Amino acid sequence: MKKHLKWLMELTAIPTAAGQEARVIEWVEQWVKKQSGIALKRDKFGNLILTQTRKSSKKPVFITAHLDHPAFVVRKQIDDQHLEMEFRGGVNDAYFVGAKVEVFDNDDNGYIGTIQSLEAKAKPFKRVVVKLKKGVAGILLKDDIARWKFNSPVVKNGLLHAPACDDLAGVAAALCALDTIKKLSALGHVGVLLTRAEEIGFVGAIAAAKNKSVPKTSRLLCLETSRSFPESPIGGGPILRVGDKTSVFGPDITNAASEIMNAQKNFMWQRKLMPGGTCESTAFCEYGYLSTCLCLALGNYHNMKDIDGVLQKNKPAKVAPEVISVNDFHGLVDMLKIICRDLDKPRKSSLRKGLETRLKMYRKILS
Repeated sequence: MKKHLKWLMELTAIPTAAGQEARVIEWVEQWVKKQSGIALKRDKFGNLILTQTRKSSKKPVFITAHLDHPAFVVRKQIDDQHLEMEFRGGVNDAYFVGAKVEVFDNDDNGYIGTIQSLEAKAKPFKRVVVKLKKGVAGILLKDDIARWKFNSPVVKNGLLHAPACDDLAGVAAALCALDTIKKLSALGHVGVLLTRAEEIGFVGAIAAAKNKSVPKTSRLLCLETSRSFPESPIGGGPILRVGDKTSVFGPDITNAASEIMNAQKNFMWQRKLMPGGTCESTAFCEYGYLSTCLCLALGNYHNMKDIDGVLQKNKPAKVAPEVISVNDFHGLVDMLKIICRDLDKPRKSSLRKGLETRLKMYRKILS
């Protein structure tokens, strides 16, 4: 578990943005080099596909997560101290002006600045002008990335506070699960798909689905960190997400996962519809994949503190690190292992048994 926590904290510290995921991709590439029995390739869109080198005749299972997080991308340097940037992702307008950001050059040096103005209706993305604390002539270039200014990830009272849990915690969980699964017999069919540019409409997932980057027979377990609500609390266990604000996911695989987890005694997990956003499972289902979602309850969704209070105008708009439960994270890794292990095992549907019993009891009423 210490190893898995280390990977989680390293990944959630990495600057990333839609279309500019190179730093996370490099981390994953280095991780694969240190592993045995795992192969890595990219599809033509830059999505990462990790498979095991051992053979299996079973239909594939792919654990998916996305490599980006809402962040800024430099459009141009206006002068030595001012940058124009676009924001790729979903954050409410009130959080921008006055917020501190950190811009990263190609050598990962950070430069602190403050957002001076917001052009909220700019297309395709919102635009901001940032005033840097110190002048930097020609150092920061087009397509360099920036994020809100936060400290490094830290665990307090069992909660991880990090710049980018969504979805780098999902990436970490996928890799930790694969690290565990590759050591178990008969699970050589399990792999990982890591997609790009989810935060601007899951275009990496759409491209992967439309072009069959993984076989159409694959079963997909899509990972997310999803906004927590009172009925889906942080610390309540990992969540089997049956749907999002747009759709419900594949009932066959969702119900199978639910039956598998119901059979686990003393395992804390949740089964919820998470309406806080739309996730990649919706896209994969639309393109004919058998797909469901597992997620972690997330505080400060997209780094927005007190979202409801800000919308109701009784709280100031402040950005903050995202928050997840460390125990939920480890539980998600275990949940993935259990579902992958048991998904192809014969199961007697408890629902079918209950329905048949009910029919037997009351059939006379139908005569």
